[in-house]
Amino acid sequence: MTASPVDQSTLDQIARANESGRTPVVFVHGLWLLAGSWDRWAELFTDAGYATVTADWPDDPATVAEAHEHPEVFADKTVGQVADHVADIIGKLARKPAVIGHSFGGLLTQIVAGRGLSAASVAIDAAPFRGVLPLPISSLRSAAPVLHNPANRHRAVLLTFDQFRFGFANAVSEDEAHQLYDTFAVAAPGAPLFQAAAANLNPWSEAKVDTENPERGPLLVISGEKDNTVPRAISEATFHLQRKNPGITEFLEFPHRGHTLTIDSGWQEVAESSLKFLQRFA
Repeated sequence: MTASPVDQSTLDQIARANESGRTPVVFVHGLWLLAGSWDRWAELFTDAGYATVTADWPDDPATVAEAHEHPEVFADKTVGQVADHVADIIGKLARKPAVIGHSFGGLLTQIVAGRGLSAASVAIDAAPFRGVLPLPISSLRSAAPVLHNPANRHRAVLLTFDQFRFGFANAVSEDEAHQLYDTFAVAAPGAPLFQAAAANLNPWSEAKVDTENPERGPLLVISGEKDNTVPRAISEATFHLQRKNPGITEFLEFPHRGHTLTIDSGWQEVAESSLKFLQRFA
């Protein structure tokens, strides 16, 4: 599969990272968010001495406003296509980076780590891959806005506020949930959810991770206790598969946190814990 071209904004970040000589950190967003959702994290990690790259997905609009104007650009993006795109971004860096991802970005983080491309990785409320067996009811309900209609596999789907409230923002106040929805929520491709849902039935699934590669590097799996989209059972199953790797594998749960834990008012606690983990290895 051929990776999509890297956009100019990301190329500029890569150039700055290479010129800096600092260890890069690549941030990978998940469904229904854009790369800009990592901006506060990038500032924190830059202040800590890293060079940061907020990776886009292929054809991502630059802003939430543009995403609302042209939601169709998100359609038909698959896990394999986006994984190759992130790998292409990493391949343009002069130094092997640390990688941090959230939700499907957490799955992509593990995919590129399994390819030996990451110096250390943090997977936050990561979407499941082939071999992760739990299917909690809340996770199925969170995915239902996409999975209820097979035609959504080739469409871009925007969550309603109520769907976002349940799947993402159930652990914050109603006011904060509205603020997060208005600030960050965009349409997302349906294909990755269909791929993840069928991963354990498809030996050739793109939603798979090489958990055994000794070049995977250290990995931290983070779970939000109240996450409806990726409940603890999924994160624990991910951890149990990954800890068979010879590399260091650790698990951290944040109490009373939902799927918005990277963007809500408590983001800094999660970011600082991720930073401390990376500082040990990268």
